[in-house]
Amino acid sequence: MDKNKTTTVWTQKEQFESDNPSGHKLTMYATANEENKDTVGYGPKALMLSSLAGCSALDVISLLEKMRAKPKDLKIEVTGELTDEHPRYYKNVKVDYHFYGNDLQLDKIEKAVNLSVTKYCGVMEMFRQFATVTTEIHHHTS
Repeated sequence: MDKNKTTTVWTQKEQFESDNPSGHKLTMYATANEENKDTVGYGPKALMLSSLAGCSALDVISLLEKMRAKPKDLKIEVTGELTDEHPRYYKNVKVDYHFYGNDLQLDKIEKAVNLSVTKYCGVMEMFRQFATVTTEIHHHTS
């Protein structure tokens, strides 16, 4: 069974430094605190949305490379709607895939996104355990 381990250390006030299994570090902070507005780092809930985008992006680009259909660029926007009551968590999440290029192979793009969403992206599956997740694909010529 694979395991991941991170260590998070309190650095000051409402800021923490967390590592990941590769040893890289990032700063997390309480987003509600005005003192943290200039901090270079992430709020924990926003980081979850970034993890979802990153997980799916890695799948999609890898699949498209294998299909020889790599776009010029890919941007993923993830929007999460939090519950009103505490503990606040994402109840609705929308993932917008934006593909850029002049010769986009739309059928292969759709296949790669569908495989990521339904089969490969573990973060997407984790989100589905507590949120309604919707996706949309957008094509842009450049």
